[in-house]
Amino acid sequence: MNWKSMAVFALGIMLSACQPPQTGQTNTTPANTIANNTINTANTTVTDAAKKAAPTNLQELAERIVTQSAGVKEGDIVLISGGVRDMELLENIDIEVEKVGGHPLLTIGSERLAKRYYAEVPEKYDSQEPKLGMELARIANVTINVDNSETEGLLADVPPARLAANAKAGEPVGAEFLRRKVRSVDVGNGLYPTEWRAKRFEMSPGDFAKTFWEGVNIDYTNLQATGDKAKTALVGKELEITHPNGTNLKMNIEGRSVYISDGIISADDVQKGNVNVYLPAGEAAIAPAANSGDGKFIIEKQNFNGKEITNLALTFAGGKLTEMTGEGAGFAALKADYDARGAGKELLGYVDFGINPNLKLAPSSKYGNWVSAGMVTVGTGNNTWAGGTNNVSGGVTGHLVGATVKIDGKVIVENGVLKI
Repeated sequence: MNWKSMAVFALGIMLSACQPPQTGQTNTTPANTIANNTINTANTTVTDAAKKAAPTNLQELAERIVTQSAGVKEGDIVLISGGVRDMELLENIDIEVEKVGGHPLLTIGSERLAKRYYAEVPEKYDSQEPKLGMELARIANVTINVDNSETEGLLADVPPARLAANAKAGEPVGAEFLRRKVRSVDVGNGLYPTEWRAKRFEMSPGDFAKTFWEGVNIDYTNLQATGDKAKTALVGKELEITHPNGTNLKMNIEGRSVYISDGIISADDVQKGNVNVYLPAGEAAIAPAANSGDGKFIIEKQNFNGKEITNLALTFAGGKLTEMTGEGAGFAALKADYDARGAGKELLGYVDFGINPNLKLAPSSKYGNWVSAGMVTVGTGNNTWAGGTNNVSGGVTGHLVGATVKIDGKVIVENGVLKI
């Protein structure tokens, strides 16, 4: 599809196989709507945000995404999705795909569309078979998505049961993308610059945007070298996470493969099924052995649908989440969302370590993220993106600042500082 007619499709592509969003962030387009959507044309008005000066070289970024990160080749069918705010970048990506002989489908989603779905579409369609999503999953070679979220807690008023049903309906689509080893690049990784995210991380919008783009534009060759070191370091039998806040979680990782997000999907990555890249890149993740995981992981600050949670404690026994407690206005909503999800949500899914030295946030902030060097993330549920086999759409994820990680007694992270 050429971007010459100035008409766009109100269609998003839901990849259930993707890394789950940070707890408290809601996908701006309903999963089943995305996977099952009717294609609609829409007249778009460039917003004030879209008119602002580009925070980075969007042409160079598009080239890197297409040629380096996704490795688009002649004949590839590439699904591109995002919002009006990033129209210039999306257009650039579209053209770069065409320049190498690929076939792009550029689609635009919006928060208004997401809100209207739950306000106007009958609930019975939340569980509808995702026919369009499945067809797209069967023909696509690459997906490229740019985070289009603007509003914190956009879907906070939507019943958890509807969100869960919608996500459940999209699971077969994600499984098909994964089965076919469709290469996926996501720009945002829970950190795309917005005013509310900057406030959450105790930074000015300008400083937050600067560190985000510095994280995105890191030298991928250097990051690959760090990823190789991480892959070597994460070999052993027992992994232990501790923190002065009472965190003490142990799990068996013997023989488990290590997923590295270094900004590039190589041919070797595809062969092994590691087909997801999240920008800013810089993660090393591992899915623990089945029935493994005992102890407690305590997230000091978390957020769900715009409401803060403190001291979110996840207690594990035999690889299952057996208790979840927390304080703050957001905890009840988080628990309700978790309870509405399907079987498999309770299984310890992954441990993820940030390895990107460019993504530096305010030292005083207790809010974590996926990629800052030394950050530790633990999550339940879907772990297919990290080499696991659990494709459930539900779960809970938390980031911990200042943790210490040991593998068979060897320090990998010490008080939040990466030691590989």
